[in-house]
This record gives sequence, C-alpha cells and structure tokens, in this order.
Amino acid sequence: MIMPPYESPFWLPNGHCQTLYAALCSPKAPLYFRRERWNTPDGDFIDLDWTTPELRAPRPLLVLFHGLEGSSESRYARALMQAAIAQQWQGVVVHFRGCSGEENRQPRAYHSGDSVELDWILQRLHAQQAGAPLYAVGVSLGGNALLKWLGEQGRRAATYMSAAAAISAPFDLAAAGDYLAQGFNQRYTQHFLRSMKRKAILKLALYPHLFDRERMLKAQNLRQFDDTVTAPLHGFSSVDDYWSRASSKPYLAHIAIPTLLLNARNDPFLPQSALPTAGEMSASVTAVFSETGGHVGFVSGAPLANWSWLTQTVVQFLQQARSN
Repeated sequence: MIMPPYESPFWLPNGHCQTLYAALCSPKAPLYFRRERWNTPDGDFIDLDWTTPELRAPRPLLVLFHGLEGSSESRYARALMQAAIAQQWQGVVVHFRGCSGEENRQPRAYHSGDSVELDWILQRLHAQQAGAPLYAVGVSLGGNALLKWLGEQGRRAATYMSAAAAISAPFDLAAAGDYLAQGFNQRYTQHFLRSMKRKAILKLALYPHLFDRERMLKAQNLRQFDDTVTAPLHGFSSVDDYWSRASSKPYLAHIAIPTLLLNARNDPFLPQSALPTAGEMSASVTAVFSETGGHVGFVSGAPLANWSWLTQTVVQFLQQARSN
C-alpha cells in the first residue's frame, strides 16, 4: 500500500540540503553505548552497541542496521536509539564488518544484499529475547539488506520479529549507483569512496592479491569500485551481477510481516522512477513516499531541526503493527 501525498514537515529547500544537513549539522543525541563483540562463524567479528548496560530481556528490542559506512555515531542511529529509550525499549546498533572503528579480519566486508549475515544476527538476537518483541530498522544500505532478508524469509520472518521499517532504502541498486554518478550527486559518491578506498588499502596490506589496487584507486564512481572490490569479494561475477542479485525490489512482493518503507521522492541517492509501485509490494508493506526529505534527511522544525518526525513515524508504525 502506498500512502497518499501529504504535507511535508521539512523546512530545508531541497533534497541535497536536507541530506547534507541531516548528515552533518543536525543535533547528535548524547548516548553511551555498551559494546559487545560477536565472533562470526567464519572467524571474523562484528561489534554491537547497546543502549543498556546489560541485557534486560524480556524488554522490546529495536535493532538498527546502518547505512553505507555508517555506525552508532551516525546522527540517525542516535536519534532512533533515543526513541527506543523513550519507549523503555532496549536498542542495539549492529555494525557491519569493518564499520565499528576496527578493520575486520577476513577478506570479505559487507554489502547491500548481505541477507545471510542478517539472518545469523537476527537468529541470535531473537534467541536472546526470550519471547519479547523484536523490531528491525534498516537505513539506506541496511534497509535494502533488511528488505531482501524479509522477502527471502516470507512468513518465517514472523518467527524472529514483530515488524520492520526501511528508511531511504535503495531498492534498485543499478538505478541508485548510476544516479549517484550524475551531477551534484557525485559529491556523495566521492565522500563514500574516500572511506571505502582507505579501508580497501588496509585490506590489501593483509591480503596483497585480493583485487587490483590501481584499478581500485582510479575508481570514480560506485560502479567502478563495486566492480573491482565489492562484487568479487562477495562472490559476484561483476557489478551488474551484484547490483541485480542484491537489490531488494524483487523481494518486496514476498514480505509477510508489517513493514514500513519511508522514502523521499527528492532523494539524491535514488531517482523517483525507481521507487516501487503498489503492484511490486505485498499487502504487508506500507509505503510512505514523501515529496521531500532527501536521503535520510527527514529532519523537521525551524530554526533548529530535529528528528522527531522520523522517529515518531517509525515508532508509531512498529507499535501499531504489533497491536494489530
């Protein structure tokens, strides 16, 4: 179901301003996390940042999967964790491999369709919950991976969680990648590439023949970087194979638990034409496609912007989905 258009709560003038303000200038909630390290089945590790000093089941748990090169330091992550605390829920930010401030051990890292990793994580979190509700929220890349997992699991997903939400998910990775190579959007690409190339150089120090160093350094867009690094490291034959198989849009029709899609039509990371239609989503999916909001730029209020509209929209949806 696609919700009808409504009055935008955003005061900044366009998608670029909303995206940049939210990422760089919006208030960052003061939070103290408890870090927990999990060893992965393949000899690597991931770090999880919890809002509570100790595990307190059976309280509801809000699990957050961050975006590309994000972490628990991301402003949206802190805002959503504060919202969880306000509801007296537990909250946890799951860091993808290499995103917690320490390089991961294995050649592989993380990618937009990493649903196998999410499955292992969510199974373990569910086991710790002892029957208490579990909610999952994915932002950008994390949203795409979560939606893919939900579609793959179908009705089985209800075993693990009560409801889910995806914020600014790039449903069609080819459309998103090519869009980010155009015009002003290239500024975002260069920002990500600086961080990704730095990590790639560190990876080559451990695994010297993992990929072509010079080709990686010359990459000017996500297509070139993903074709050189991300795709081969994660078992894909090419960037086109990766973007096709990892995109969440084909899986939306198979989602069987209440799931919110929150995207802006002026998102500089995804053209409006790539947003899913009603016929591409199951009846369990509620889509809110606002006119403005940029990419994870859902800040509201003036002159001081805040995240209240975003957090209230997500929390209310999760609460209502559980009660229905």
